[in-house]
Amino acid sequence: MSMIKHNEENNEEINIFGLSASQDLANEVCEILKIKPKQVKTIRFMDGEILVESLDSVRGREIYVIQSTTQPVNENLMELLIAIDAFKRGSASKINVVIPYFGYARQDRKAKGRQPITAKLVADLITKAGADRVITIDIHSQQSMGFFDIPMDNFQTSQTLAEEIIKTIMEKKIDYKNCILVSPDHGGLTRVHKVDSYTGAMTNGIAVIAKRRPEPNKAEVEFVLGDIKGKTCFIIDDMIDSGGTIINAAKALKENGATDVYIFACHGLFNGPAKQRMEEAIKNNWVKQVVVTNTIEIPESKKFEGLKIISIAHLLADMIDASVHNCSLTDVYNDFKVNILNQVEKFLKENK
Repeated sequence: MSMIKHNEENNEEINIFGLSASQDLANEVCEILKIKPKQVKTIRFMDGEILVESLDSVRGREIYVIQSTTQPVNENLMELLIAIDAFKRGSASKINVVIPYFGYARQDRKAKGRQPITAKLVADLITKAGADRVITIDIHSQQSMGFFDIPMDNFQTSQTLAEEIIKTIMEKKIDYKNCILVSPDHGGLTRVHKVDSYTGAMTNGIAVIAKRRPEPNKAEVEFVLGDIKGKTCFIIDDMIDSGGTIINAAKALKENGATDVYIFACHGLFNGPAKQRMEEAIKNNWVKQVVVTNTIEIPESKKFEGLKIISIAHLLADMIDASVHNCSLTDVYNDFKVNILNQVEKFLKENK
C-alpha cells in the first residue's frame, strides 16, 4: 500500500539504479513511482574483477542506487562500491545508497579479543567510495548508524509486517483476542513493540523467549516469558539465517502450550540447512507459515511450501518520494499507521 501523494509528473527527476542483487526490487519501486529505471551495465571479467558502467547520464543529478549485500556478500559489496565510484566520477550531484539488506551488520562490536568490527569497516568503505547518504532496511543493530560519517536512515518494516499479521488474522479467521506477538530474544523487544503499535487491538500482549548463544548461528532456549498457552503466536525477528534459532523458538512455544506459531522476519537469508529445517517445522506443525520481505531476492532453490514473500517496494517508493520532495519521512510512517489502525477499527466494529 503506497502513501505517495505527489504529482507523478514530478517523479521524472528521480533517478533509480538497481544493481545485480536488487534489480527486481528496483524495478518494482520504479513501477510504483511511474518512472523508468535507469540503466547500468555490470561486467565480470574472467579473473573475477568487476566493471560497472552507467548507461544513463548522471551529471549533476541526484541518484538512488539499490543493492543488497547478500550472498555472495563480498561480490555484491564490491559491485556496490565500484558503482558508487563510477557515479561519483560521472559527476552525480548526490549519491543515495539504498542497501535493503546490509551485510556484515552483525559484526558490530568486539565480542572477544582480536575480532574486527566489520560493520564500521564497511561503513567507511561506502563513505570513502563516494556515497552521500545511506539507507538501510531493518539493520541488525541500530547503533551501527553511528558508524557512518554521512547521513544514514534505517527504514523499518514494522508497519509492513504488522499489516501482514492483521491480514493473516482476518483471512484465516483467527480469534484476535488470543493472538500474541513474540520476541525471539530480549534484544528484539523494541522491534516487537513497534509492530504492536501498529497491530493495536488485533493482538493481545507480548511474550519473549530467553536464550543463550554458545557459539555463532546456534542458540539454546532457556525459558518463555509470557502467557502463550492456547494462543496463536507471531514471532517477529529481523532475519532468518540458517533457521535453527527461530525453529527452536517455535518448538519452545508449542511445547509451552501455543496453539499455532507464525514466523515473521524482514530478511530471509535461508542459508545452509535453513530450507530443510523450515520444511520439517511446517510438516511437523511447529510452524504454520513463514513470512519474509523481499529485501533479499530469494532464489527458487531456497523457497519452500509455507513461505510467503511480501514486498517492501511501497515503503521504499514512499520514502524516496518524500526525500526527493523534501517532505518528512516521519509523516510517511504516521500516514501508514493511521491507515492500518482505521482498518483495524473497521474490522473490530464489524466483528463485535
